[in-house]
Amino acid sequence: MALSLGHGTGPLAGLKVVELAGIGPGPHACMILADLGADVIRVDRPGGGALSVVADPRHDLLTRGRPSVAADLKDPVARDTVLDLVAGADVLVEGLRPGVTERLGLGPDDCLARNPRLVYGRMTGWGQTGPLAQVAGHDMDYVAIAGALHGLGQDRSRPHFPANLVGDFGGGSTYLVIGILAALLERGVSGKGQVVDAAIVDGTAHLNAMTSAMLAGGALKEERAANLLDGGIPYYDVYETADGEHVAVGALEPQFFDALVTTLGIKESAPGQADFDEYDDLREALADAFRTRTRDEWAEVFDGSDACVAPILRLSEAAEHPHMVARGVFVEHEGVVQPAPAPRFSRTEPTLTLAPSRAGEHTREALAAWGVEGVDELIASGAFVQA
Repeated sequence: MALSLGHGTGPLAGLKVVELAGIGPGPHACMILADLGADVIRVDRPGGGALSVVADPRHDLLTRGRPSVAADLKDPVARDTVLDLVAGADVLVEGLRPGVTERLGLGPDDCLARNPRLVYGRMTGWGQTGPLAQVAGHDMDYVAIAGALHGLGQDRSRPHFPANLVGDFGGGSTYLVIGILAALLERGVSGKGQVVDAAIVDGTAHLNAMTSAMLAGGALKEERAANLLDGGIPYYDVYETADGEHVAVGALEPQFFDALVTTLGIKESAPGQADFDEYDDLREALADAFRTRTRDEWAEVFDGSDACVAPILRLSEAAEHPHMVARGVFVEHEGVVQPAPAPRFSRTEPTLTLAPSRAGEHTREALAAWGVEGVDELIASGAFVQA
């Protein structure tokens, strides 16, 4: 596939993004932008160097959709070339510790001086300011101090964390993309770029707004498995099936609860939804009923029902679920099953383009496609590396 400008088919086609490669939420944000059609050029360190969760970089889905150039950003020649890229870009994304890009000569002041219309997106855990700004951390640390981790899980003795979905990708990359798109919209009015400071602690706290509202209104017990949506009520919980698998039950509304107990055949014998003092008995009745069949048998029984019961699938199984197949939620691209771009659009449908690549795999052709002259000389100098 030719690495031409505006190769994407989604609503962001024509948007030009320079990505200073990092880990986790930064690459995920740029994957989203590329999925939606942006022309993203990823600037990697020679040889990679970024933490990857896969042995083969061609399976690193967070890097899909954009070419990779490898540059020694401590080399003034490489720095100046990146500034040339910035001069023609709409967005720059970086996920380094606060102050690193400034020391490299690629900070907001340097870049906005070259391109006053640039949206400069910064992705960190703690944020650009505050007493922890320079301290190392990972997803669970940010989620912990944001007040979200304490209430996660149904184990009353200790919290449980859902991998890095809540912090890195929920409070992190999602909010970085929101901020970038908002700044681009504002630029259409003012004609000016600006810096987007996206911090995982900020986004995670914002994600938790409904729980904050419940706390403020006195409707939240700050303990696990004691509230409406954390397993504190028996009809919003997880139940084991006969084969040791599990189903998710979310029958909150009365009509859904009625469908649940009716389909299970326990409507006449189990306590009612409003029998609060008998919730332990209701939970036991639900547990006993679900243990009589396998997960897949219950999935068939509840198929099409409004009882809000779903089989809990492994990721490897999710792609085969009939609903996911019908919507094309997962696709096979370059031999790898992976999530399709989201969300969906009625006219400018996003499509997957480049598969994940090695650091520096496209240095020569990507720089040329972005209008950089003398690419062979840049590579010969060592400022850039062609993998």
